[in-house]
Amino acid sequence: MKKAEANRFNELYQRHLRFLKLQGKSQKTIEAYARAVRRISEHFDCCPDKLTLKQREQYFSDLVKSHSWSTVKIDRNGLQFFWKHVLKRDWQWLNIIKAPKVRSLPDILTVTEVEQMIGATRKLRYRVFLLATYSMGLRLAETLSLQVGDIDGQRKLVHIRRGKGHKDRFVPLPDLTYHALRALWCKHRNPCMLFPNAVGSPERIRSATTHMDRGGTQAAMKAVVEQCGIKKKSRSTH
Repeated sequence: MKKAEANRFNELYQRHLRFLKLQGKSQKTIEAYARAVRRISEHFDCCPDKLTLKQREQYFSDLVKSHSWSTVKIDRNGLQFFWKHVLKRDWQWLNIIKAPKVRSLPDILTVTEVEQMIGATRKLRYRVFLLATYSMGLRLAETLSLQVGDIDGQRKLVHIRRGKGHKDRFVPLPDLTYHALRALWCKHRNPCMLFPNAVGSPERIRSATTHMDRGGTQAAMKAVVEQCGIKKKSRSTH
């Protein structure tokens, strides 16, 4: 990409990020929509505002072959946002990109399988993470984001903040899970995070300001599933 074109792209890209933030998009959505713009720009090695309709159609035709429908859908939404809010142009033709409708039931782990996974997990933080996720029916991000103030030990409730659909809710807190969370916290005593993203000295863990890495947690859970010989998809990886 030539210097002048690269400068134009950077200007449009930064405007894209600003508009995403101004519209209150989550950090995860901002990263995904920004990646969509970078991907198509790198594919053609040019600023995407000059792409023809034929080029864009061919791009998505290739994307469908190389990526999942989930990625295609996210890129469609991201580029649609870019064209509408940044370039101030219509992108109606994107309506032709529709993922096939597939209706399927999620894999459900049995109590025995969950117990097997927890028993095979060596690190305390991952073991408690698994217990909390499955005993309260949480999504991976919901468990990772749990904070000390979300736990109501007296009423045995957990406040899930900005869960699916960006909605708050309360879920019952089993006694076993409560004691496991408390035991984990007593080891690191981070004033905010229940699953702090730090290892090493107690001081370092206590001062961590972010939760455990999502990718690292997924990798750990996948390793446990494989070790246990479970063929189903672990809910905690969703």
